[in-house]
Amino acid sequence: MNPANKPIVLNSIYDLYSNLGVAIDRLDEKSEFYICNLANIRLGTDVPFVGAVYRANFFSFVFAKNCRGTTFSDYYTFDIKPGSVYFNNPGELKQVVLKDVKELYMATLTESFLKRYVHPDIFVEFPFLLAEIVPPRVLNTEQFAEFELFYQQLIKEFKSDSPYRFKLIGHLCMIMLIKIREYFWNDYDPLTEGSRSSQIVKSFKRLLESNYRNLRKGATDKVFRIQEYAEALHLHPNYLNAVIKTKTGKPVGAWITQKTITEAKSLLSNSEISIKEIAGRLGFAETPHFSNYFKKQTNTSPIVYRRNNRAS
Repeated sequence: MNPANKPIVLNSIYDLYSNLGVAIDRLDEKSEFYICNLANIRLGTDVPFVGAVYRANFFSFVFAKNCRGTTFSDYYTFDIKPGSVYFNNPGELKQVVLKDVKELYMATLTESFLKRYVHPDIFVEFPFLLAEIVPPRVLNTEQFAEFELFYQQLIKEFKSDSPYRFKLIGHLCMIMLIKIREYFWNDYDPLTEGSRSSQIVKSFKRLLESNYRNLRKGATDKVFRIQEYAEALHLHPNYLNAVIKTKTGKPVGAWITQKTITEAKSLLSNSEISIKEIAGRLGFAETPHFSNYFKKQTNTSPIVYRRNNRAS
């Protein structure tokens, strides 16, 4: 990775594919899922294609059937070969250099999508999604063929006009994640995962998820702020914030804001509890305060969001 390239922060899936120069279809600034063949990248005469150094606030799963290149992160350099599978977690610093691209599929999805269509306790079911480092793997022919079935079916459902297409995509993603857990995670040793800073990031993400999981279930009414996370990790708040911002590209407060909105969306979509109770569970003393906060972050009100995104 060229350290001279200043990382860019991509806050939407639309930003990612626009930055790559992919010919996009069915994608807008609010999209929470997208999948395509990155052979659509406009390589032109610029071979190899050198992507920007970036941090993204969503998950990406990459399947290299017929592609060669290199992917860089904070912690490893990996030669992309046919049969490679890897995924990027939010906040991970990445850069990709592609030399030959014929079939390189990428599925990208937000935490909100995962919680709505795959599993409401997604990080309990699949804890590797909280890990900071999960190196790519080159799978054998039989193993990669299983993933090929998944991503081809994902493409088919995504391009369909079925009103149930995202539910079907969610079920397919569940199976795909189970397979990733089987092939990647069983022999993975988190104790070898990087430096002290990496351990802080991993611990912070787990505490963040745990606190909001308990809030969502009504098991606690204590919303952690940076002070509580720092105390739990035996760190000074300023140090914790510096580490998180340096390693993920955004400060603790931004992680908390994003998590609050994600959990609010999940509760609005997947539960029948009142907006007043949702506001209380997420630490808002007054419902109007919650509504204004939600609208500021999403450009829509909780009532309208619930009406348009009610799980069927």
